[in-house]
Formats: sequence, structure tokens, C-alpha cells
Amino acid sequence: MGALLEGVNWIAVVVGTVVTFLAGWLWYSPILFGPRWAQGVGVKMGTADDMPLGAMAGQVLGLFLMSWLVGVTAASNALMTIILAVLAFTVLGYSGGMFRKNSAYARAADAGYWIVSALIMIACQGLL
Repeated sequence: MGALLEGVNWIAVVVGTVVTFLAGWLWYSPILFGPRWAQGVGVKMGTADDMPLGAMAGQVLGLFLMSWLVGVTAASNALMTIILAVLAFTVLGYSGGMFRKNSAYARAADAGYWIVSALIMIACQGLL
């Protein structure tokens, strides 16, 4: 357990979590990719009051875990490990979207968000 905690920049982990969550809010908003993404996955865009709280909580938890993973790899100088992990999970998510018959646009939007999220988290580790 020590390797998962030792040397981790927790400020960067928390900032990375918050910034990527906010980036996702913008990414999937009507300003950027939201409407075509929603159409591509078969959901209707709603208001802030319609947001599924369980899904939002799961998103925050998942982003925190991903940011922590980035922090662990940063602390152990294993940048290629996080790059490989993000690429692997992005490809798996993309193929999962193919199984669900999501549109190519929706799959690309999701994949792009994961790549951007990783870049933000890596930048937080390097800057903070």
C-alpha cells in the first residue's frame, strides 16, 4: 500500500480530478460535443436538474482514481505506464461503444475526453 501513497502529489490528484470533471461538463455541454454525442448514444440532453446523481458520483470517483493512478506513476517516474493504461482503456471504451452501437462521433467524443483528461492530470502532476 505504501507505493500507492508514498510520494503522491495529492494536491495535483485533487486538482486533476476537479479540472477534468469540469472539462467533462464543458466537453459534453451544448457548447461543444453534447448534442451530437447525446444523439449518438441515444439519450436526450436535459437540464442541470435532470443530471443522474449516481452517474455523476461515479464519474467523480472514477476521475479521482484515474488521477491517483497518474499520481502514482508520476511518483515512480513511470509516465509510459499511464500513457499505455490510458490508451488501453480508451480503446476498450471505444470498442464498447461499438458494441452498444454508439455513433462514430459519440465514440470519438468519449475517446477524446479520456485522452484530454489524462493530459490534464499529467499536466497537474508536472505543474503543481
